[in-house]
Amino acid sequence: MKKKESTTSALSYERKNFWKEAPIAEQKAAFAFAEAYKSFLNEAKTVRETIAYTEALLKKHKFSAIGKKGSNKVYTIFRNKTIAMAVIGTEPISNGFNMVAAHIDSPRIDLKQNPLYEDSGSAMACMRTHYYGGIKKYQWLSTPLSLHGIVIKKDGSKLDISIGERDDEPVFIIPDLLPHLAKKEQYSKNVADAFDGNKMNLLFSGMQAPMGEDKEALKSYALKILNDKYGITEVDFISAELELVPAVKARDAGFDSSMVVGYGQDDRICAYTGMKALLENLENKPKRTMVVYFSDKEEVGSQGNTGAHSIFLKDFIGSIMAHNGESNSSANLRKAFMNSQILSADVTAAIDPNFPSVHEKQNAVAFNHGIGISKFTGSGGKYGCNDANAEFNAKVIKIFTDAEVFWQTGELGKIDEGGGGTIAYILANQGAEVLDCGVGLMGMHSLYELCSKADLYSTYKAYKSFLIAK
Repeated sequence: MKKKESTTSALSYERKNFWKEAPIAEQKAAFAFAEAYKSFLNEAKTVRETIAYTEALLKKHKFSAIGKKGSNKVYTIFRNKTIAMAVIGTEPISNGFNMVAAHIDSPRIDLKQNPLYEDSGSAMACMRTHYYGGIKKYQWLSTPLSLHGIVIKKDGSKLDISIGERDDEPVFIIPDLLPHLAKKEQYSKNVADAFDGNKMNLLFSGMQAPMGEDKEALKSYALKILNDKYGITEVDFISAELELVPAVKARDAGFDSSMVVGYGQDDRICAYTGMKALLENLENKPKRTMVVYFSDKEEVGSQGNTGAHSIFLKDFIGSIMAHNGESNSSANLRKAFMNSQILSADVTAAIDPNFPSVHEKQNAVAFNHGIGISKFTGSGGKYGCNDANAEFNAKVIKIFTDAEVFWQTGELGKIDEGGGGTIAYILANQGAEVLDCGVGLMGMHSLYELCSKADLYSTYKAYKSFLIAK
């Protein structure tokens, strides 16, 4: 006989723990889902690598570039750094579409355009860097890093670079100062001042040619190795995009292996779950067009021609409208956005057992309780937020509940504690209904971010149910 639910529990809101409430089959599915996700994190550590990974998977599922007649599965890549993909529904796109929108850039360390120099004091060849996004600079010191990116050489050819991922390749280090000598340089200062971005220079090499007579022998020898191996000259760095990311692989975490630790989960965790949700909906015949969008530059304000502020997304929607035989006039395009519903698929901050004071527990997400719904983000008095309408908030909750998705609600920390933003307001500016919705992470923006496999899987299920919703 089923235990009668108490009046109090029937009337109150209480988030449910996935490992306690989910069927065993669902729990096994969560573990299986995480295996492919870890492989994705290891293969797609940069924006360009994520785009290449995504395109290969889309082609495997018979997606084609917009323009191929008869195809309802289409995608467009712009500048090799942003992508939108769609499964066109039976209703006119001007009636609105369902979109999951994530970003695929993560905090990192970039090489400067003219990076290589010889340091006489240490007798080493070094590279100057410039960090990208919001990082704690000290976390990047004395940790194994790999070098990824592209070099456009003088003849116009493109060279893809990836050094430090394989076991037989060297890694790179930005050395930290030993504690024995850090009293004045670091310990006497606050964290922001103790770690200077101008002192985050990479140790590149230390050899020089035997019996060489070059004035800068260390730098000259480094350039010789680069030229012998890759055909690179120093001027080629000016036209290069080279990034340092953690060389460590994504792995299971925790004694029970219920978590995943890895670099770049903000926000590739939402990108991956959104993409998988779309691909797992292909057997359905949607009425509303399903769209998944990966933007760039979110960590630095979403500006530029590949950021969410760019014209790319509107152009993509206009293109699929034309592909579908609809007018893509300015009025019809505006109508499409104003009739649309979008999940701004971005991570949020889960309660950290070591720093619970920065959260208000009643309004914060916790590991293992499902996807996190954030009505608003921003900082202070909700500055820079979207603040979704109550009607759309309720609609999304109903979609998740009907699909038996584990979900919870939470803010990004206490009022005035700090805060952060997403691309939600940018999409909402087009007139669409938008709600922030994603995975809670611990250690966000660190080299080794942590997620719960329960929340990872719940987010995939949530996006899947939303994309197909009427």
